[in-house]
Amino acid sequence: MRPPHVLVLTSEDDPHAERVCDLLARRGARVSVFDPGDFPVHAAVDLGYGAGTGTRRILREKETIDLDTVSAVWWRRPTPPRPHAEITDPAVAAHTVQECKSLLSDLWEHLPCRQVPARESVFRRSGQKASQLALAAELGFAIPETLISTDAESFLDFHDRHDGRVITKAFHVPFVEGVGDAGLTMTRLTEPVSPRDLAYADGLRFCPVIVQEMVPKRVELRVTIVGRRIFAAEIHSQASNRSSLDWRYYDTRTTPHRPHRLPEEIADRCLALMDRLGLLYGAVDLIVTPDDRHVFLEVNPNAQWLWVENMTGLPISEALCDLLLEPA
Repeated sequence: MRPPHVLVLTSEDDPHAERVCDLLARRGARVSVFDPGDFPVHAAVDLGYGAGTGTRRILREKETIDLDTVSAVWWRRPTPPRPHAEITDPAVAAHTVQECKSLLSDLWEHLPCRQVPARESVFRRSGQKASQLALAAELGFAIPETLISTDAESFLDFHDRHDGRVITKAFHVPFVEGVGDAGLTMTRLTEPVSPRDLAYADGLRFCPVIVQEMVPKRVELRVTIVGRRIFAAEIHSQASNRSSLDWRYYDTRTTPHRPHRLPEEIADRCLALMDRLGLLYGAVDLIVTPDDRHVFLEVNPNAQWLWVENMTGLPISEALCDLLLEPA
């Protein structure tokens, strides 16, 4: 019997993928790593379809991969295709990139194997924050009162109703690349609304923003779900001024991380959320308030976990191996 064959879609220098690929290889699996950013410059795709000849799906890069032998695809952190340097016309370059992206998206979509966290069309859709909040509320989670708007008056009314204790965060992408003449990258995570922000509220007409009530925190939870297994970690973000508003301003030296036991009803809601979103993997972010309410913030369908594993000992990488090696 052939060993399992796992295709990992990620870019170079991905320590998460390196750890899991090493564990998979130790278990006897064949592991192939491919970054779509190498296509079509350093990689080739050869597909064939016919009523009488069947289907042929071949990927050639460092090795030749018969994609019909792949037992699981793991979407980690792939980069998009890049145009060949010999194409100098920007419009033609953009067209070739779009053609390559369309081909690969269609190819992955109809591969007959398990895909983690899900097929691309599913996990792209599952990451939409407004839909997540609506679904979480439907499933019985407590959620922050939220406004998503491009209207300044609605924003100001929301701000006043909560006595100014509100935060904003990006609707989709929390960073902007190529800002200014220096081409800087601007990152915007969770931010409190300041008096200066109120003066520029009219700028909302250019771009939507998420505005939420500021939920008091005892601890924050990163709940990593792998298949049907739940790994919950407490992040004591309030122990550090740097991480108190958003733990993604990492201060791991002074912010304790500990395993957490979820109440059964919250664990059940997390699994129901994953089922409704169609995900086999995801990380749910929750706040535990001083009065022990569990408040849902969002779910990331392709989240990092290695720092949680290293700080808490939770065996998330091993669980991912189990999932990727399970029969579909």
